[in-house]
Amino acid sequence: MSFTFASWNVNSIRQRERHVLDWLDRVKPDLLCLQELKCETGVFPASFAEAGYHPVVVGQKAYNGVAMLTREPAAVTNMSLPGFENDASRYVELRMAGMVIGNLYLPNGNSGGAAGFETKLNFLDALARRAKELLEAEEDFLFTGDFNVCPTDEDYAPGALSPDDALLRPESRAGWHRLLWLGLTDALRALHPTGRHYTFYDYQNAAFQRNAGLRIDHALLSPRLAERLVSVTPDRDERARDQPSDHIPLIVTLS
Repeated sequence: MSFTFASWNVNSIRQRERHVLDWLDRVKPDLLCLQELKCETGVFPASFAEAGYHPVVVGQKAYNGVAMLTREPAAVTNMSLPGFENDASRYVELRMAGMVIGNLYLPNGNSGGAAGFETKLNFLDALARRAKELLEAEEDFLFTGDFNVCPTDEDYAPGALSPDDALLRPESRAGWHRLLWLGLTDALRALHPTGRHYTFYDYQNAAFQRNAGLRIDHALLSPRLAERLVSVTPDRDERARDQPSDHIPLIVTLS
């Protein structure tokens, strides 16, 4: 039986509630991973449960926040990233359909000076340790979400970022590649090795209309899951809606 999941940084779930409900009704994924909720857990919209989804929410007032909406009940395994010593709501993990799934909102790294960038690297280190732990346990697993890393120069439009941006810095890219060297597969690049496939378009300077975007929302698959990969689709149509998020859903189907 196939399994479809998606990742979407909604940039405020209360502002984008109707967009997400409409998208769920159209696409009907088994799982939707949301980032940047910008709301506390207790005020996460009840409409998603009413629509038949089971929400797992780790919220935070005005900032951050992650949630997972599942069509079937799932067992929560972690409400934060093991080994990441920070009180920001940036990770939630559950077990469903025979796999462990981590939903993440990795720090951007451009704010807070050196300490802010160090927090980004600490998250990447903790994520690599979690991947290693799951690999050693021979678990099937995936990480998906807003990684705030453009892995290569092909993953951002020319001129969209300055060379010293935290999304491009060598340390950020090294943290990303560490995950690949452990044995994880970048789902989109497995099926589309070349080409510009963006998941984020800034609100400024007509970035969407000019196709001047970034690829920062990813799905990383453990080895057996990579063998089941069928399709990866950045849902660009969502960015053309009125009052959209600056990110678009990334849809992945496994056999």
